[in-house]
Amino acid sequence: MEITSFQWGITIALIVALLAYDFIFHVRKSHEPSIKEAAIWSAAYVGIALLFGFVILWLDGPTLMAEYYGGYVTEKALSVDNLFVFLIIIGSFAVPRADQQKVLLFGIIFALIARTVFIFIGAAAINTFAWVFYLFGLILIFTAGNLIKGEVTDDKSDEANNIVVRLAKKVFHTTDYYDGDKLFTRHNGKRALTPMLLVMVAIGGTDILFALDSIPAIFGLTQEPYIVFTATAFSLMGLRQLYFLIDGLLDRLIYLSWGLSIILAFIGVKLILHALHENTLPFINGGEHVAVAEIGIGTSLTVILSVLALTVLVSLYSPKGRALRTIQKTQDLTEKYLALPQDADAEERHKIAGELARLQKRFPRISEKHKNELIDSRARFRKMLETARGQHREFEETGRVQTPSPDFAEESHRDDTASPAAPGANTGKAAPAGETAGDATPGAGTTRGDSSGGGSTAAR
Repeated sequence: MEITSFQWGITIALIVALLAYDFIFHVRKSHEPSIKEAAIWSAAYVGIALLFGFVILWLDGPTLMAEYYGGYVTEKALSVDNLFVFLIIIGSFAVPRADQQKVLLFGIIFALIARTVFIFIGAAAINTFAWVFYLFGLILIFTAGNLIKGEVTDDKSDEANNIVVRLAKKVFHTTDYYDGDKLFTRHNGKRALTPMLLVMVAIGGTDILFALDSIPAIFGLTQEPYIVFTATAFSLMGLRQLYFLIDGLLDRLIYLSWGLSIILAFIGVKLILHALHENTLPFINGGEHVAVAEIGIGTSLTVILSVLALTVLVSLYSPKGRALRTIQKTQDLTEKYLALPQDADAEERHKIAGELARLQKRFPRISEKHKNELIDSRARFRKMLETARGQHREFEETGRVQTPSPDFAEESHRDDTASPAAPGANTGKAAPAGETAGDATPGAGTTRGDSSGGGSTAAR
């Protein structure tokens, strides 16, 4: 069925209106969105995307609706994975919490523009050269391997320090401090770039790389440019709110890279099968199509949803996932206790101390392998935990706490500054503190704090 120009125009106007509303009413005035605000708007954007599928059903039929939902789910999953990289970039540039919304919205708009360009390039290539399906399939299989390369080899790239940023720092006069959300400022009497502009450049550069992965993936589910565009656009809508909603929870999806790798490899195989079916290359079966079974959109949607559901369940309930939750909660409660004022309510102190004692009983069940994978700064965490215990013993004996809490945040900042890894990076370990990995002391290290300066998270 032919998509009319009127339908294209109304759809583009809707997307532009949503982006404009997001900027005018949420981003223009710098602020940190609350969990409630992020949850409401995340649900709203997901609801709009799901309702749009019924519009496609009404206007274009059930086949395109199924293709839209399959593309939307795939692109949404890839967008969530992209948030890991946003965490790295935003953390490495130490973007103030209140200004992160503007950076994220820029990233979303740039991603939409970049992917739109790739969509029409890809659609034109497909219409002209059927062999492009082979290329897209191989790209996805290669990408699938790269996704788990870091999991297997522990080889992590520095996403924030890409070539564009390094070039900008060499060519232009830059500052090391922010001036609100300004892109330019005056430094030593000269006009200079602020880190706010550099972080946007870094996100824009990585958005182009994301487009190279995501567009072939969705073309594996549908070749209709309108469906590719709308599924991609609506998957990006609400990504800013989702960032603040699940900030600190992303790292709990410790097997997300494996799940996405399976999905991309599956779609890559699907594309190659389709390429064989439509084959025109003379060196394959004499230029004739190859009689192979093709994978339907219903099967594709089922596989995608099943893999994502399994990925979440395994991430949360596997031994490694349970160990991660125990470690994270222990650190969060320890930090909470150490941050209590001297005149804090006795009931609150007892409640936190009791929960910490309960969590401590779980640590003997955590393997040394998982401790070493998830945590690095064992000495620092043990110091935190022992200080909290000492303060509580002091409170029980004297009714007051006089022992001061060490400034662990400052220690962490010094460690992160000295380390080449970006704060909040998805490394699976915290900033090193010089502790041996074999120590079985409960709470064997601090998990790296999230890039926003909020709660702590352990990375994959």
